[in-house]
Amino acid sequence: MTDLRNARMSRVQFFRMMGGLAVAAAATACSTRPDTAATTGGQSATTELKFVGVADQKAPMDSLLAAYQQAKPSVRINASYAPTDQVQTSVRTQLGAGNAPDLHVVYPGSGSAMSMTQIGQAGLLADLSAQPWTQTIPAGFKPAFQLDGKTYIYSAGSSVIGAVYNKKAFEKAKVDAPPTTWTEFLAVCDKLKKAGITPIALGAQTPWVTQLITYALVPSTVYAKDPTFDDKQIAGQATFADSGWRQAMEMYLELQKRGFFNDKPNGTTFEQQISMVATGKAAMAIQVSAVLPDFRKAASSPDDLSMFPVPGADDAASVWIPAGVVVGLGAGAKGKNVEEAKAFIDFLGKQENINAYAKAIAAIPLTQDASSTIDPAVQSFLPFTKDRAVPFMDQRWPNAEVQPVHFAVVQELLAGKATIDEALKKMDEAYQK
Repeated sequence: MTDLRNARMSRVQFFRMMGGLAVAAAATACSTRPDTAATTGGQSATTELKFVGVADQKAPMDSLLAAYQQAKPSVRINASYAPTDQVQTSVRTQLGAGNAPDLHVVYPGSGSAMSMTQIGQAGLLADLSAQPWTQTIPAGFKPAFQLDGKTYIYSAGSSVIGAVYNKKAFEKAKVDAPPTTWTEFLAVCDKLKKAGITPIALGAQTPWVTQLITYALVPSTVYAKDPTFDDKQIAGQATFADSGWRQAMEMYLELQKRGFFNDKPNGTTFEQQISMVATGKAAMAIQVSAVLPDFRKAASSPDDLSMFPVPGADDAASVWIPAGVVVGLGAGAKGKNVEEAKAFIDFLGKQENINAYAKAIAAIPLTQDASSTIDPAVQSFLPFTKDRAVPFMDQRWPNAEVQPVHFAVVQELLAGKATIDEALKKMDEAYQK
């Protein structure tokens, strides 16, 4: 088996890469079939490709697919989008069965069933290494994109996890500015609650949403104290149970015990979470910046919504943030139209298309030129990216077992069906598989 240590990003590499970005910023297979209207008169057949992605890929893909159709009329790409949890099972099953879509969502790193490392090791992803854009991948990002030196995933850039907040809700509660310490964060939540506003909308019925509060806190409770934690965990010298993960879980439950979440978070979906914040019924949601456009679309005015880092420490200088490569896409290695699928990814790798994709999901572009932009809502995260940012936790986990266990134990904690000790023990057991 490939040594996974070579497929993961060190914290030092990540700091170097993210510092550079901060400075720069100051689901079935489809085959080819002839178009019956174009099989005569010397006209070529149309190649049809199928792409299956997740919801936060729809906005950028819609516009880029239209542009590609104009540039290459002989290729038609049919796109569909499914919930993250469904894609993790259905597309992965199709990949194993040999009937996967030509193009499909791929997650960076190694921590999920649809991650680059897990699929790449199985020989199910086409090698993209010959494409020019792969030569400009920042060094610190290469482990998220590459396995054994070969590139298997396209991603337009990086995103952050923080608090998406409704400015009008803050104004109503007379909250003047986003908090910069954990104590201030709790005080803001208390003011919002007293003003009759749910402080934090949590859509924990949607499994992937469960992880985000932990991810927002762990950079401060774990990595600010020990940036080498991942390396020690890989070497068997550290565990979830005996680390700042425990503190992060305690902080997560403190928010619940103080009544800062909506009623029945385990019965609330991601879509309901969006609606609550967009309408001002709730003031905040801890979310990844890639879905900020979804919140804005649901709001009466996009300007009502912005983001700030979740302060996971009582010393503002000790607050760190999560920032990771955004969900991307790859080409199925065993499809009938591999070269056409790879050609579309090569198109996405052009700088103007990297810029367009990143802009649509409020991401920091993978590479940048004079026309690159960064969403104003993400600007407040940039001072952290030089030396106080870490990749999303699952991007360095050694297998696809830990992530679903993390989802499940958070739901159990929220339901009062497990203790923190039990939750962390289950995560450690999954990590060691």
